[in-house]
Amino acid sequence: MKINILGGGPASLYFAILMMKRDPAHVITVFERDGPEDTFGWGIVFSGRTFQFLEENDALSHARIVACSQTWEDVIIGHPLETIAIGGNLFSGIARLTFLNILQQRCLELGVDLRYHANIGAEQLPALRECDLFVGADGSNSMFRKYYEDLFLPTIDLRQNKFVWLGTPQSFDGLAMYFRENAAGVFIAHAYRFVAADKPLNGACSTFVVECAPETWLRAGLDKMGEADTCAYLAGVFAEPLQGHALLANKFLRWLNFPIVKNKRWHHGNLVLLGDALHTAHFSIGSGTKLALEDAAALADAFSGQRSVPAALSEFERKRKRWVDEFQDAALRSPYLAGKCWW
Repeated sequence: MKINILGGGPASLYFAILMMKRDPAHVITVFERDGPEDTFGWGIVFSGRTFQFLEENDALSHARIVACSQTWEDVIIGHPLETIAIGGNLFSGIARLTFLNILQQRCLELGVDLRYHANIGAEQLPALRECDLFVGADGSNSMFRKYYEDLFLPTIDLRQNKFVWLGTPQSFDGLAMYFRENAAGVFIAHAYRFVAADKPLNGACSTFVVECAPETWLRAGLDKMGEADTCAYLAGVFAEPLQGHALLANKFLRWLNFPIVKNKRWHHGNLVLLGDALHTAHFSIGSGTKLALEDAAALADAFSGQRSVPAALSEFERKRKRWVDEFQDAALRSPYLAGKCWW
């Protein structure tokens, strides 16, 4: 098949890998607007079960990912009066850029055509659709989805909390969640290490995501602060778990509201959505990349048995939708998404 993919994230790269493994005669082209070394995240966290899934689907890329990961077993809940560690939970963290580079290299080895700095406009989408399968995997703010919205019928629910992705040289002992309160209100941090201490990325070795209610954000004056002042203010809020380490921005600092993306239709004709363009799951349950990779495997599996494109896309939705719905429901039931806090 001739397959065009818009977006060069984990979902598209992994789908390309698995399709080329099934049939090297496929002609797969990935179009990505950024460069292969550009990333706006810090780290990715995976469970032991997800690592098993990666090994089953492509042992070679799995081995490279494991070699660049840190592993721990604790989930840490940090209340101002008490910090509780819950053991027996196997997790691993890897730098997002390292993870993407591994998948990029694997794609190139298998013959995938990766085209970076491809500034594709909406007017070019009809021409790119002239193929057997056109995949929209260009993230939660998908241009592909927007252009074909009358076919996919998306809904986007912006959650109320403000959040920002940061990094820190502090290396946490597990997958950590900290609650802190000051005069402005309650702040929540989600943190995990992702790179070995002797191989730091931009001097950082942990992801540190901070979220708060919009009224807290305004009372703290974070809407008016620059990057340096924001990092210093939040480092003060979380001084104890950070143990004096700084907070750092990656590329640029931007406060966001998390979009819960859903689509009534997942595919139409030779069009299909994948990863965050299709659905999002709030970072509080740590499953966004996991879901993207599972999407990729399910879509590749759907083409087994010489199915036609429409039949394969219907099978993909049938197989995946229930699982995706369950993860999104779990995120929506999360108490801090509902504006509550564990005190």
